[in-house]
Amino acid sequence: MQVHLNDLARVRIEGHPRGVTSVCSAHPIVLRAALRHGRQQASTVLIEATCNQVNHRGGYTGMTPSDFASLVGKIAVEEGCPEKLIVLGGDHLGPNPWRDRPAEEAMAEAEKMVAAYVDAGFRKIHLDASMGCKGEPVALDDETTAYRAARLAAVAEASAKKTGGALPVYVIGTEVPPPGGADHALTTIEPTAAAAALETIEVHRRIFTEAGLGQAFGRAIGLVVQPGVEFGNQNVILYDRSKIDALKSVLTEEPQFVFEAHSTDYQGTRPLTALVEDGFPILKVGPELTFVLREALYALDAIASDLLPDYGQRPLYAVMEALMLDQPGNWSRHYHGTNAEMRWLRHYSLSDRIRYYWASAEAQEAVRRLCEALRGQAVPLPLLWQHMPAAQDFADAPLDPEQVLIWRVTKSLADYHAACGVGKN
Repeated sequence: MQVHLNDLARVRIEGHPRGVTSVCSAHPIVLRAALRHGRQQASTVLIEATCNQVNHRGGYTGMTPSDFASLVGKIAVEEGCPEKLIVLGGDHLGPNPWRDRPAEEAMAEAEKMVAAYVDAGFRKIHLDASMGCKGEPVALDDETTAYRAARLAAVAEASAKKTGGALPVYVIGTEVPPPGGADHALTTIEPTAAAAALETIEVHRRIFTEAGLGQAFGRAIGLVVQPGVEFGNQNVILYDRSKIDALKSVLTEEPQFVFEAHSTDYQGTRPLTALVEDGFPILKVGPELTFVLREALYALDAIASDLLPDYGQRPLYAVMEALMLDQPGNWSRHYHGTNAEMRWLRHYSLSDRIRYYWASAEAQEAVRRLCEALRGQAVPLPLLWQHMPAAQDFADAPLDPEQVLIWRVTKSLADYHAACGVGKN
């Protein structure tokens, strides 16, 4: 069943909480899995791109917002996913990619980025101007953050009115874990203080109203807070609902809002369901989806090594290791330890920084070779049990490797779908 973003607060108040999975990935197989699953379940497919990943200058994917929207649209047509089910969102839209520049210069770039997102059809906009730019503190106060957020909202409103279609809905706030997870082992994460959450809302409401953006603020549906969930390189802090009684009271005082939960990866169905029930119906997931995709690719790599004499010994793994060693920029600041420890982290860390390398020509060729080698092969059941036990339904029949990859990503998406359909009213 489809649930609209504008209805999340209402159904929570009515006692029938429902949620939406926010898929934060640009990987085509992850996108295909999400769109196929959305079509099969007739549910909202919320797909979000981040400011560093996709922006008017290309981001680290090389895609502009228009490019990203076109990619999603192309896959949606191939999968038969109705356009009415798809919502595109922009995450952490603000000066972050240019924070090494003076604030005015960084904000000018952020304005161009927001306009490009809205022009491309993105209608869920997370306004995040909380980070300091050159010469400023690392984190800014609510007042400065809100002024800059209002400035970006004005651009979004103007762009939406120019291009037509629905006006954007907004998410504010930014008390979130580090992008991609923490770099160290974690023991506990404290939820956002209720007073801080209320202050963020009050300051934004006042400044938006003063700027003539009261109607835009009326379309602010979500507040990003820390619910006390996180994952590090090798462990996960699961949701503990006993710690958020005070934070939940914010939604009673501010019934316009729901909470948006970042870094919900690896939580599993039960904690995710509790999050939705407790007022966190927007569940953002990213690294988990590419982690399980990598898991399936490496399992197929091992299967092909065991099954096919001419394939070699785990050549996909070898290609990815060589790539990451040759281009360490995406992992070297985040993985620490002995050479042996960093080797396994490069491939198996929960932060999944290997995801930055799948778009390279070398990785794509290695994946292509793997899929071609296994396509049409009958994989014996014992070999699947050895490397991918849950995939036993693919045994002893002509294999389509791409379908195995989509199946594995969908297993994680199904956990989110189950949590988001709390009560299914």
